[in-house]
Amino acid sequence: MNIFVGNLGPDVTEEEIEELFKPFGQVGSVQLVRELFTGKVKGFGFVEMPGKAHSLAAIAGLNGKEFAGRPLKVNEARPRPERGRRR
Repeated sequence: MNIFVGNLGPDVTEEEIEELFKPFGQVGSVQLVRELFTGKVKGFGFVEMPGKAHSLAAIAGLNGKEFAGRPLKVNEARPRPERGRRR
């Protein structure tokens, strides 16, 4: 299951997020969205966990939890909406 993680600080690392999710089960991957030029985290990212039960436990356990001085926003990631083609 793909999980959205929001309200992250600009200096958070993939390793920190992986360690945060590990107590709930296996973490497949962590992808933080970064600014193109500065490389700083834009404030959100995605965690892939293979088991639905573990993913739901992580969402319940981490949503609203304080991390690096900020309350996390954690929920199931929604598919990206289709965009029209640019001309």
